Amino acid sequence: MAGVRFAGAVKRFGKTAVIKGLDLEIRDREFMVLVGPSGCGKSTALRMVAGLEEISEGEILIGDKVVNDLPPKDRDIAMVFQSYALYPHMTVRENLAFGLKIRKLPPAEIDALVNEAAQLLDIADLLGRKPRQLSGGQRQRVAVGRAIVRKPAVFLFDEPLSNLDAKLRVQMRAEISKLQQRLQTTTIYVTHDQVEAMTMGHRVAVLKDGNLMQVGTPLELYERPANVFVGGFLGTPPMNFIRAAVADGGAKLTAAKVDLPVPASLRGVTAGRDGRGVVVGVRPENLLAGGKAPRGESVTLSAEAEIVEPLGHEVIVHGRVGDDLLVAAVDPHRAPALGARFDLVVELEALHLFDAETERRLEA
Repeated sequence: MAGVRFAGAVKRFGKTAVIKGLDLEIRDREFMVLVGPSGCGKSTALRMVAGLEEISEGEILIGDKVVNDLPPKDRDIAMVFQSYALYPHMTVRENLAFGLKIRKLPPAEIDALVNEAAQLLDIADLLGRKPRQLSGGQRQRVAVGRAIVRKPAVFLFDEPLSNLDAKLRVQMRAEISKLQQRLQTTTIYVTHDQVEAMTMGHRVAVLKDGNLMQVGTPLELYERPANVFVGGFLGTPPMNFIRAAVADGGAKLTAAKVDLPVPASLRGVTAGRDGRGVVVGVRPENLLAGGKAPRGESVTLSAEAEIVEPLGHEVIVHGRVGDDLLVAAVDPHRAPALGARFDLVVELEALHLFDAETERRLEA
């Protein structure tokens, strides 16, 4: 097994840098998820580890070995792509065995490795079929199995579930997580889906425009986002943001048409910042409606329900408060009617405060 480390890694295409000095360590046996919007550089970073993209500056290490100049076949990695890339004329068994035959392993060892992977992925009864005879989920299992049989030091997954329907994606992400726990292989998993990132990763690295925004456990990123981008990117529905200014010696946040008192727990953050701009972040679950009791200090705002989205277990309500449209996750039995005015209670101790200029999290 081996960890992976990006040390000042840069990737340019012509004069355009798509990875800008990435420093990131993936620990041995860790499941690391790289997440971010399209074009943020996450797949490029993965391809640099695989040796499919040349590194422009810096180093990439697998274990304690710098692999910048190593060809892909010598890096002890296995990659699963977004497209299944199965050989259509070969059976499942032949697809699984193909890479092992190229490496000239003995036939008995190939059979043992293929059978082991097939049992692990529950595709033993599919070994005689061709890819066209398989469902999307079965094809993805075969693609994963082709990586498993190699027993690499590092697994690389490049958005492997993008082509599956919603129900199958949930099933497959659980299976991939269980597989990594069982095999204990260092894994780097790329996705643009923040739900996949939060549910699968031991740690999550959030990228934007080729820069690393934050890395940490899913709970760390959710509860203490380092900046406005991370706060807004992780969470469904996303975090609400209100632009405000600090007033009254740090005791109040003044927005266009709403004032929020600063709870005692956050006074250390706002102290000495009178007149300075802040971005106030509040997650939908910390906006309450229908008389639900708040936790800790709170303030009640008057809102008008502009959009009401029933989801069964909860209702997403978009409430107009002054110039701001705030999204709340509400109990379905407490939700306001469309167009109705309702009380929106803000749990003040759950507020996140960011600097208006740098958009970085404010700490005491």
